[in-house]
Amino acid sequence: MEIYNKLRHFELVDQIIPCLEHCGQKIMEIYEDFNIDIQIKEDNSPLTKADIASHQIICECLKSSGYPIISEESDDIYTKAPKYWLVDPLDGTKEFINKNGEFTINIALIENRYPLEGYVYSPSRKTLYVGGGNKNSYKIQNSILEQIQTSSISDPIRIVASRSHLNEETKKYISQFPQYELLQSGSSIKLCMVAEGRADVYPRFAPTSEWDTAAAQAVVEGAGGSVLDTNGDRLIYQKDNILNPHFIVKGNK
Repeated sequence: MEIYNKLRHFELVDQIIPCLEHCGQKIMEIYEDFNIDIQIKEDNSPLTKADIASHQIICECLKSSGYPIISEESDDIYTKAPKYWLVDPLDGTKEFINKNGEFTINIALIENRYPLEGYVYSPSRKTLYVGGGNKNSYKIQNSILEQIQTSSISDPIRIVASRSHLNEETKKYISQFPQYELLQSGSSIKLCMVAEGRADVYPRFAPTSEWDTAAAQAVVEGAGGSVLDTNGDRLIYQKDNILNPHFIVKGNK
């Protein structure tokens, strides 16, 4: 397939893309079911059959690589390996439950504590983003492959923020701009909006975990943007604490 040829510099691309499509089909079957079975995990976050099904499919797909797989639904969420997969089988479970379509599947390959490459798939939109810092970033929709890039800051600035975590700290950050356009979305779609130039900045001053950001960070960086903590340092992974610090995604470095 021509798309796989153009993306052959990404590891396991000919396995991961069909895997994501398979996960997406399974997730959408459950999504369209009127009764979504919801469990509550120890951290009070929701868990559905879709999370579990996607986790199982992805783990089966990635095991041939020989790298450890760390998933939000894994029993063991830490590895000392220099290279490993970091997965969120269903990012935006609340969006999934609320049936607004704003959920994704995230697969990142981490090397030496930074995302080397990442895949972000939106099952409801059948849209895939794939990218990496020195590998460029791409969007695949309707079997069309398009290279994506961040854009210069627009006037007014376009700020994308979480639909469910628009807290006071975020509002304070936004208020520094005399004029702005506020966009809202769920899951890692927000980072991808910056990556493809539909938004200029995404401030995140609420809790996230490493699997929420790694894949989309690779896409942002491959498109020319940055994901930095509030000290201006690139977001790092494989920390003792799986939680990310607060961060800001910018399209224009």
